[in-house]
Amino acid sequence: MPDDLAPNLKPDGADLPVLPEFALRLVEATEETLRGYGELVDDKDQRPIEIVRWPALGSRPVDPGTGDQGGTTEGIFEFEWAGDVLRGRNNAVDDDYVLGFARQPQQASETASTVKRGKVLLWHANYHPDGGQVFFPMTAGPFVVPLALPGDGVKPDDFVAFWFKGDRGLYIHPGIWHEGVFPTADRGRFFDRQGKVHARISVDFPREFGCYLAAPLTR
Repeated sequence: MPDDLAPNLKPDGADLPVLPEFALRLVEATEETLRGYGELVDDKDQRPIEIVRWPALGSRPVDPGTGDQGGTTEGIFEFEWAGDVLRGRNNAVDDDYVLGFARQPQQASETASTVKRGKVLLWHANYHPDGGQVFFPMTAGPFVVPLALPGDGVKPDDFVAFWFKGDRGLYIHPGIWHEGVFPTADRGRFFDRQGKVHARISVDFPREFGCYLAAPLTR
C-alpha cells in the first residue's frame, strides 16, 4: 500500500462515513475453535513466539541461521473505552490507536457513553508476517478478539469474534488477521509479546468493503 494510502490508525470518528454494519459470529474461544488461529495460553512465558525467517528474494536461499534473528519485544497493551470510542496503547511498540466504536463513528462521543456497549464497530484489522503474538490478561474480565485466517484476499465474512472468559491468554500465529483485544469492561491491561520487526499488513473495511465489522461484546 503506498504511503499516501496507509491507514490513519487514530481516525476522528467525525471524519468516517456512516456505513452498513457486518455482524460477526461470536464463538467461545476453546482449543478446538481456535485451531488454525492460535492457542489458549495458561502461562505467558511458556508459549514461544514463532518468528518467520526473512523470505528469499530470488532463486538463492537465505543462509541457515540468518533472517530470523530479530527476536521479540514485549510490554503492556492497554485498552480503554473513552465514552463510545475504544482506544489502545501498545507499549511494546510505542504506538497508540483508535480501535473501534460502540456506535456509528460520526455519532460516537469520547466524553460519555451514549449507547449500551453491546458491540465494537471495527474499521481496520492487520496481521504481522514476521511473527506470532501473545496477549495475556493482567486485569480480570471477559474480552473479545476478532480473528481471520491468513490470506491477503480476506473479506468481512472471513472474520470470527472469539469470546474469552478472561482466565487464560491468547496466542495467535504469524499471519493471523486481528485488531487488538476488546475488553467488555471499561478498560483492560494485557501483557503483550510479539515479533520485534512488527511488520503490519492492513485492511481498511470502509475503504475496501463499504462497511464496519460489528463484533459483539455480550454472549
